[in-house]
Amino acid sequence: MARNRTIAKTRSTLSLRDLIRWPVRIIGGFLILSVVMVVIYRFVPPPVTLTMLFDKNGITKDWMSLDDMDPDMARAAIAAEDSKFCLHHGFDAEAIEKAFKHNARGGRIRGGSTISQQTAKNVFLWQNGGFFRKGLEAYFTLLIEALWGKHRIMEVYLNVAETGIGTYGANAGAMRYFNHDASTLSRAEAARIAAVLPLPKKREAVAPSGFTRRYGNSISRRVGVVRDQGLDSCLK
Repeated sequence: MARNRTIAKTRSTLSLRDLIRWPVRIIGGFLILSVVMVVIYRFVPPPVTLTMLFDKNGITKDWMSLDDMDPDMARAAIAAEDSKFCLHHGFDAEAIEKAFKHNARGGRIRGGSTISQQTAKNVFLWQNGGFFRKGLEAYFTLLIEALWGKHRIMEVYLNVAETGIGTYGANAGAMRYFNHDASTLSRAEAARIAAVLPLPKKREAVAPSGFTRRYGNSISRRVGVVRDQGLDSCLK
């Protein structure tokens, strides 16, 4: 009897160890794989994203290094999406708090995500999703901030962000809307592409009207502020 009890106790212990071992292995494997992917994409352009794969409109993209893009494109993105891009370490607590209070009042939903967060989501995750996706987004944001730096984050962002129906990246957007690449964008053109970013399937950068036109003009004015106040200094 005692021997049977010992065997049963040993099996129970082994079973418990197995229950613990597999989740630890899965989490450990995920952590290793995620770091490896982030390191690779530090040097290699991400070939495709989940958003692109599930886009029924196809994929049009044309990678361009940040150094080859007109500087006003990055300035327009900062002006439109994340004015503290060069100052924070991935998260803008003030913007998140303002977005939370605004959304609690109802009306048009406002996001509080930084360019770093949007890049993490666009490259490694999927659109929409709840707290689980947000948690992963925060994790990848910390990784790219630590391993990529601001210059690379902005470069990847401006090459994977959706800039039109089936169109990804500022360079492909420039070709779509203005028939030339992103190296010769005017301030107004860069601002129009930035104005499209929040709703790329509903807004057009060519002859925009209504809110998109007003928003683009506002971004265009703020591009000068970004330049004059050095809000893009981390990209130089």
